[in-house]
Amino acid sequence: MWEKDIDINQISEIRTKTNVFFGAGAITKIEDIAQDLKKRNIDKVIVVSGKGAYKITGAWDYVEKALNNNGIGYVNYAKVTPNPTTEAIDEAVSMAKDFGAKAVIAIGGGSPVDTGKSVAILLEYKDKTAAQLYEFEFLPEKAAPIVAINLTHGTGTEVNRFAVATNLEKNFKPAIAYDCIYPLYSIDDPSLMTKLSKNQTLYTSIDAVNHVVEAATSTVASPYAITLAKETIRLVSKYLPKAVNDLENVEYRYYLLYASMLGGVSFDNGLLHFTHALEHPLSAVKPELSHGLGLAMLLPAVIKAIYPAKSETLADILEPIAPGLKGTADEAQKAANLVEKWLFSVGVTQKLSDDGFSEADVDKLVNLSFTTPSLDGLLSIAPVKATKEVVSQIYKESLAPYNK
Repeated sequence: MWEKDIDINQISEIRTKTNVFFGAGAITKIEDIAQDLKKRNIDKVIVVSGKGAYKITGAWDYVEKALNNNGIGYVNYAKVTPNPTTEAIDEAVSMAKDFGAKAVIAIGGGSPVDTGKSVAILLEYKDKTAAQLYEFEFLPEKAAPIVAINLTHGTGTEVNRFAVATNLEKNFKPAIAYDCIYPLYSIDDPSLMTKLSKNQTLYTSIDAVNHVVEAATSTVASPYAITLAKETIRLVSKYLPKAVNDLENVEYRYYLLYASMLGGVSFDNGLLHFTHALEHPLSAVKPELSHGLGLAMLLPAVIKAIYPAKSETLADILEPIAPGLKGTADEAQKAANLVEKWLFSVGVTQKLSDDGFSEADVDKLVNLSFTTPSLDGLLSIAPVKATKEVVSQIYKESLAPYNK
């Protein structure tokens, strides 16, 4: 296949809405990026990151040197957690405003990058809060420039206009999508991802699979989103089993990262529906839950629910992980079983009951799916009508495995 003709050490410039420096060693491009920021009269930035990955991966060594080389001052908000909160965003904004930051450099997976995007908006709307942003009390049209240095191969947030944050007080985990938060530049360097654990490798890659299953089957899906979906799933199917058994292999990370980037572009075009709309309440109620794991636990039941409406598309794009489907509506349970079997084969066997959820939680989760700001928009473009009964059934079927 074509992958063997690729030199993974060649840094490509991939133009989506964002300019992405992609390839092993792409982190070295931060020097060029810093030079461009300085030409734009940006002499102060806030660096948004988690507590340790930005240093452990080696990314910070390059970033700090580039900032110093170009006379750009910085402050570092290094307290972003998985499933970032509106409170943390406000704290980072306060630090940025006090320092006089004119741009945001986000280093990390989806949580730091989404936090950085939110900070960038609030640097332009200084009288607003993150809670107001995520409850859609205003619609931003501008943001400070954003540079995203991606450290995981799952969210695709480095190439799209989406961000997510949790309001812990209300158990809300909405998503926002604005053109102003496309990063100015992004760096996708697989050599920064070789320290991801086995579970992180699994969960982030499964996030990418979910992105494209939804993007290819929404009511606004395009041929472009479907084409990207097919390649994303093929690459994850091929390289994820290899990566979990050889975590430091940069070639395997390269193709999982490419799959993730394609997934990010795919759902930037085809958007999302059931799986993400139903997962956000799970990790809003239990912030310690990995987003990718929550998606994995829901995916088979979502496949079963939507298969009759999108059987031919799903049979096509799922072929690498659910072989033998003919694309007929009566295969819904078979398709769900095959997808769950694949998840189990790569090591993701958990279901909602394993994470402490029970049937007693279903009504609350259903209510959050319909009342959390923005999630109703996702549900509205699902390929089958998103009634409370359909959503409830997906949650209930996700409590235990189909394949005993």
